[in-house]
Amino acid sequence: MADYRDVDAVFGRLEDIDKLLLRAHARGLRVIVDLVPNHTSSAHPWFAEALAAGPGSAARQRYIFRDGRGADGDQPPNGWRSVFGGPAWTRVTSSDGKPGQWYLHLFDAGQPDLNWDHPEVRAEFREILRFWLDRGVDGFRVDVAHGLIKQADLAEWHYPEEPLSVEPVEGPRPPMWDQDGVHEIYRDWREIVDSYPGDRVLVAEAWVQPAERLAAYVRPDEMHQAFNFEYLEAPWTATAQYAVIDRSLAATGAVGAPTTWVLSNHDVLRHASRLGLPVGTRRPRGIGADDPQPDGALGLRRARAATLLMLALPGSAYLYQGEELGLPEHTTMPDEARQDPTWQRSGGAERGRDGCRVPIPWEADAPSYGFGPTDASWLPQPPVWAEYALDRQRGVAGSTYELYRTALRLRRELGLGDGRLEWVDSPDDVLAFRTGDLLVVTNFGAEPAELPAGAEPVHTSAPLDPDGRIPTDVTVWARA
Repeated sequence: MADYRDVDAVFGRLEDIDKLLLRAHARGLRVIVDLVPNHTSSAHPWFAEALAAGPGSAARQRYIFRDGRGADGDQPPNGWRSVFGGPAWTRVTSSDGKPGQWYLHLFDAGQPDLNWDHPEVRAEFREILRFWLDRGVDGFRVDVAHGLIKQADLAEWHYPEEPLSVEPVEGPRPPMWDQDGVHEIYRDWREIVDSYPGDRVLVAEAWVQPAERLAAYVRPDEMHQAFNFEYLEAPWTATAQYAVIDRSLAATGAVGAPTTWVLSNHDVLRHASRLGLPVGTRRPRGIGADDPQPDGALGLRRARAATLLMLALPGSAYLYQGEELGLPEHTTMPDEARQDPTWQRSGGAERGRDGCRVPIPWEADAPSYGFGPTDASWLPQPPVWAEYALDRQRGVAGSTYELYRTALRLRRELGLGDGRLEWVDSPDDVLAFRTGDLLVVTNFGAEPAELPAGAEPVHTSAPLDPDGRIPTDVTVWARA
């Protein structure tokens, strides 16, 4: 975020992006890039200019600088907190060496928030969009899409216990999230994206509830899709899953947009571990070696069932790298290896997101499991990951990798993701629906569940019992 028109040297050069796009497009693949409009890096030239220019300058107007409270201005302008822990304000030093103003950073201190009420900020991002669209990218995943506009008075906010970045379902919206003004920005962006040939896409990373508020981001003249984090957060019960699926489909259907489904990403505990915690457990923000550990076998069993449930739903499904291997969270990472700002800024109270960001295993017996030429990687890989390596699963019947391959093939062949969902009456601990010619049944209960007479299984997350019934924590796709 220091230069929105270049590639970090760690990953290569712009020429490498051009080659990637050419080769991907030749294979029928599309490439979207991550766009971070809420904040820049503190190494961005704009921020360096703002620090040098001083209070009241035009350069500082691009960010959110304010005088501090108190007689000496030594208190932050308000009590807003960083998502990563600690205050959302950092004080700068003036050119005369004295303490100066404070700047807002809803995330790390090295990520100052931009002022989206400033016309130069809006104009700059229009040109950034065009820069990448001209190079041939197929769209953008928009980071913190719900955070660009802040309430003008920067009003105080009384935080719910958890999480910081998701607004409460009931009550007023936080002054730093999901302000109505963001939609004007995305209508402007949509016009730019639509002016280019081909199917270009805007995808919102917006931690917004309830579903009706999220649906506002995917109205016909705004984003194309938005990640459905309410679904990701839903407890593993038939009642909770039914409620979030039904509510999501109704909300997006009302604006004519597809619903999205996602179980894991780079910010949350991998679902193969998350679902191994007792139902109703508040989702941890990372797990360490001395924390209560998930039940690995239970978590993977539920993760496989959740995957087949998700991939049968109408709409678009997003997969996170490594979930196709059944990877669990790295829950025993040494604390000294952690790099997530959450770990430092929370004073060690939150382990952070490093456990879901570890390089994935390709070859069980290779250095760094085939990820690189040596055992060194930016985050350590747990020894248990050898058994999840791709070369241990490819071609192995019943492996999680082959479960995904079969599910994705059938999803295409059967037209899943298109069409409608029709709920089927079922016991309280069983979720069942029809989509097209397919019957989908997930058993959340303690006892085996019966398949309807005549239903022919075509894919299951685990084997049926000897009597052809659906065991606990298993999803079945059947021809009805």
